[in-house]
Amino acid sequence: MTALLHQLNMDYIVAMPHSLLLIEDEAAIADNVRYALEQEGFEVHWSRLGQDGLRVVRVRDIELILLDVGLPDVNGFELCKEIRSFSEVPIIFLTARSEEVDRVVGLEIGGDDYVVKPFSTRELVARVKAVLKRARNRNDSAPRQNEPAGSDGRAFSLDESGLTVLYRGCELSLTPHEQGILKTLLHHPGRIYSRAQLLDLVWTDREEIFERVVDTHIKSIRRKLRKIDAEAAPIRTHRGFGYSITP
Repeated sequence: MTALLHQLNMDYIVAMPHSLLLIEDEAAIADNVRYALEQEGFEVHWSRLGQDGLRVVRVRDIELILLDVGLPDVNGFELCKEIRSFSEVPIIFLTARSEEVDRVVGLEIGGDDYVVKPFSTRELVARVKAVLKRARNRNDSAPRQNEPAGSDGRAFSLDESGLTVLYRGCELSLTPHEQGILKTLLHHPGRIYSRAQLLDLVWTDREEIFERVVDTHIKSIRRKLRKIDAEAAPIRTHRGFGYSITP
């Protein structure tokens, strides 16, 4: 009976539509995004202005935010910082800014993904589903302080597919470059990798990429690790040399 009730509860949860918030001032873009998401069964709330969207986040149970960076009343990055002061709701940035520095800033301040305009609504829907799945996996795996995830006592592990990094049993929501850096460090625990080495190993195209971008990604990885364990400090900085990790 207990198993049946659990299954019924899970079926009910799966059947419930995800409640999303779209903060976008361009009506044409908003209409296309809303239509694509609603066709997939999502419930979409739309706000033209950042401050209106902020009020929605405070009063509604929003599961993911699609946030335009270039809003007329507030910068999307600043709005993200304000939301992060009271909520960990996943945020996907929508923006015409394609420069790497903007993508790095967006991810560093707490964004979960970054989509450049013009974009395919099909790709956007896929990204929304992927971010929601990562968030659900994090919530399902309650953080266990000071408890290793693997039977061998190591805090880091891979999921069954071997593609996703877990920390203390919780899935890490990493960008491709963050995952590449972390997997590289974990491949040789204790070994010091310089910024140049990490760039060569992780980035396929180093043109116009500066070594300091590695520091930004390391900072983001550390922030995500601390969401699972507030005292997490497995990545060590070796000033003048590079980075190493303790698994």
